[in-house]
Amino acid sequence: MKADLKILFSALIAFCSPPLHADEPLPVPECQWDFDETAGRDRVSKGKHSYRLTEVNGPITVVKGRSKGKRAARIKAGQYFTIRNGDFDAIDFHGPDVQFSVVAWVRRKADSHWQAVAGIWNETEKQRQYCLFLNASTRSDSRTMTRKPTKDEAHGHVSDVGGPTEGQKFCITYSSSGTKISLNQWTHVAMTFDGKASRVFVNGKLVAEEGHNPYPLENGIFDGSGDFTVGAVDRSGEMGNFLNGELDELAIYSEALSESHLLKLAGDRH
Repeated sequence: MKADLKILFSALIAFCSPPLHADEPLPVPECQWDFDETAGRDRVSKGKHSYRLTEVNGPITVVKGRSKGKRAARIKAGQYFTIRNGDFDAIDFHGPDVQFSVVAWVRRKADSHWQAVAGIWNETEKQRQYCLFLNASTRSDSRTMTRKPTKDEAHGHVSDVGGPTEGQKFCITYSSSGTKISLNQWTHVAMTFDGKASRVFVNGKLVAEEGHNPYPLENGIFDGSGDFTVGAVDRSGEMGNFLNGELDELAIYSEALSESHLLKLAGDRH
């Protein structure tokens, strides 16, 4: 019986997931930060919009990137970037039918839990919308609405209420990658939301797992008023969940990228 259920779930994932097309063109991101600017300066995105990430507790060092000619931001615990609410309309994703993707190259430098990569996620004021995290201490099961210990995964957090999930102390509506994110190794991570579910991809690949990846969220994304932050989120009345590592090619798309899209982006290792 369990084997039959696994086969059925895999078939459903294959049916619901966007098909793979080797020649599928990559869309233009709403914004992409390559972090080439000198430490102490705003980082300005390319793509459809020129949004300015402002350093907090900087300067945030620029280091050699993942390959020759590349540069990256070395974000230490306690440092982060921000864009104030109202200054990033194109990536202020909310509503019942919204779709988006958050994509980045990351190189973890520490084992600390709940490291925020990027998103709009203000827990203090109950203004959660979406955020890509690394190394949560638990993974959430949508079938039972319970959580169990985990480590070294990527997670796609989404909220339709802004505050804690009903009946819970925290928001527990998030997907988990299944694939581990190693320390001191460049890894391509992405979260997508297609209006119905959050998915997480590592190095372009989706590891489908019932209850975890995808994680269903049928009511869309909360319409909040939080800031867009990179490397931290506002929680418990102060900034925390700090990223400790290197970050490159952070891109935000206004559609749920397919696995073929993400495999192309992850394959750009040169």
